[in-house]
Amino acid sequence: MSDSINRRTVLKSAGGMAVGLAATTYAAGRKRKFVNVGVGSRSRMYLTAITKTFPQGNELVGICDTNPGRMDVAEQFVTPNGAKPKKYLAKDFDKMLKDLKPDCVIVTCPDGFHHDYIIRSLDAGLDVVTEKPLTTTPEKAQQILDACKRNDRHLRVLFNYRYSPPRTQVKDLLMSGAIGDIMSVDFHWLLNTVHGADYFRRWHSQKAVSGGLMVHKATHHFDLVNWWLGSDPEIVQAYGKREFYTPKMAKRMGLTSHHERCRTCPEKDKCTFFLDITADKNFKLLYADNEQHDGYFRDRCVFRPDIDIEDTMNVIVKYKTGATLSYSLNAFNAWEGYTVAFNGTKGRIEHRIVEGSQVSAGAANYQGEDSDAVTTYLIPLRGKPQKLDVWTGTGGHGGGDNLMLTELFGTSEPDKYKRAADERSGLYSILIGAAANRCFETGNSVRIDDLVKGLSSPVFAPMPTRNDPVPMPVKA
Repeated sequence: MSDSINRRTVLKSAGGMAVGLAATTYAAGRKRKFVNVGVGSRSRMYLTAITKTFPQGNELVGICDTNPGRMDVAEQFVTPNGAKPKKYLAKDFDKMLKDLKPDCVIVTCPDGFHHDYIIRSLDAGLDVVTEKPLTTTPEKAQQILDACKRNDRHLRVLFNYRYSPPRTQVKDLLMSGAIGDIMSVDFHWLLNTVHGADYFRRWHSQKAVSGGLMVHKATHHFDLVNWWLGSDPEIVQAYGKREFYTPKMAKRMGLTSHHERCRTCPEKDKCTFFLDITADKNFKLLYADNEQHDGYFRDRCVFRPDIDIEDTMNVIVKYKTGATLSYSLNAFNAWEGYTVAFNGTKGRIEHRIVEGSQVSAGAANYQGEDSDAVTTYLIPLRGKPQKLDVWTGTGGHGGGDNLMLTELFGTSEPDKYKRAADERSGLYSILIGAAANRCFETGNSVRIDDLVKGLSSPVFAPMPTRNDPVPMPVKA
């Protein structure tokens, strides 16, 4: 089990790309050429991997953004003394593809615009790697699926949580049949008032751009459950509200009112949600110094009335295997992390992570821990709970980032867990969130098959079936 966690993965999917990006590069005997659209803070992980960690097989030839100042910052970040990528404004995206003839486009712009660049790249005959979530609405999801089909090509959606060693360990236990058939899952994700509040300052606070936390944040969580279960979601019922990050709450906390942004707030000395974007070097370079180009404020008030995303959400999902999920997401909690429990025919797995390290750029966790606190219990029916030795890794997201980036840009090996995700996994994860958003509006349950047509199941690792014999529990 310890050895298996170090394996690197290869994309396994029907048609289209059948090998990892790195393997294609080496087979061609040349560096693989990448361009990146959207050079905010999220892009840095990929730019670092291409230009600094795995430069032997990869080359960044172009960057693209709506903000010319941020492109200048990205240029200096990746190549302070070397060859510089060419810069193109977003309106010249197609020209960039024609001029530079890249092999692959990496999409890290705001979520609501992913579909546009993905579709244009696919129609240009290029590979695509996109940050999660794949997109934000069923309509955009259908457009991406249709583009994949007409170009006979799959794309890659990067779910780094799949690669995190403790989460892969849970997958290993479920695959082994340790608790038999999975009947239900209880999954509760907590965001604290540092990281959680940060979503309400920036573009994520507008559902038209982010899809809300049900899409932008929960896509991670829904994908984990889909992957852990090895099954497709079928029916969704949900309820959501915004009750904490509101003008009323600002007054209840002793402020006279909400305000436009932290930088100009007349009550900044009284508000513990105040964020000084000039105090963080990266925030200053990326955002404060470049506001004049697009008017984007990275430090908007978390209590302002124009926010239209929820801060408290509860979801029930029925899966095609018959398993059910009970899920909650809360954005103003006392600690950061999650608890998940799997109830099976032979027992139960309880898995919990309290996130202790920095969880958001410029928004360090206040729990006073340098690393995540992870516990995993295997509890047989009528048996004694076993506290397991947790698989560990180094780097971001509990070691998941390093494994994922090595698989993508470095070397690839077969992966029994099938962690590499294509558009099918990406679509199923966002469609649960999109269905939940629809439930918030109508109060009715939503069938996933009614949202998108022609979506087939992803490639899953083999799981226990619901037809195998079940051992009689030991005598009580």
